[in-house]
Amino acid sequence: MADNKKSRNKQARDEENRQRTWEVEQARERMDETEPRGEQNEADEFRYAREENSDSPPTCHRRGCDEPAKFVVLERYQEETGHGSVEAEARLCQRHTAEESPTNLDGVYADYVFRVDPLPETTDADIA
Repeated sequence: MADNKKSRNKQARDEENRQRTWEVEQARERMDETEPRGEQNEADEFRYAREENSDSPPTCHRRGCDEPAKFVVLERYQEETGHGSVEAEARLCQRHTAEESPTNLDGVYADYVFRVDPLPETTDADIA
């Protein structure tokens, strides 16, 4: 092949295509692998387990808010990387619950969920 601009561009394109093909093959091989558990995830799970098992009423999830939680806000959406769905759940006080709205509408799909449920220990008198 002659060493001119056209042939160099073709070689570069071919190399990019080979690289892209290799990346797709690698992604397909890794598709069935589970995500590694990070130290942060373990710390969060420990904290949530401790909160769920404690006798004290849960407090609002928002930073700096010590109000008792009245609602659970749940949103299930498609992860940006396309590797499955993500469920985000937060226990919030009434004021912060009113501020909540769906945030991941770009990834709406058939199983998308945005739901606000009162906590079981919340009475109707507390909500009104």
